[in-house]
Amino acid sequence: MIVHLSTVSWGPQFLVPTIAIKKYFGCIVLRESLDDELLNRELSVLKISGYPTGVTNAWYIRKKGNQTWIKVGESSNRQMDFAVRFDSSELENGEYQVLGFMSVKVKSEDRDIIVSRQNIADLDIRN
Repeated sequence: MIVHLSTVSWGPQFLVPTIAIKKYFGCIVLRESLDDELLNRELSVLKISGYPTGVTNAWYIRKKGNQTWIKVGESSNRQMDFAVRFDSSELENGEYQVLGFMSVKVKSEDRDIIVSRQNIADLDIRN
């Protein structure tokens, strides 16, 4: 099941195993998807010519209401949906937010450009 946080975003899109999960505990696998069609459309709108040569998705978490993000991992493995595993048992129970920050390197004739998007999802951690 893909929970689309934005219907016009090329990425990242937060993947969860089922919409029924409301509370998370223990080992959590964070995954994202990338929509190539929307990415190409946005590159065209931005007048960026070239082709994607790499994608990286960094993962961050913070307690809801805090301003500071803590990085929990990073992945370039698109075949595994940019999966990163982290152990939530180190966190105290409560409402959290997870941030997926996806960056795509685009190679054009004369330069490399990095475009990025972010999405935030709420998590209720109950260990």
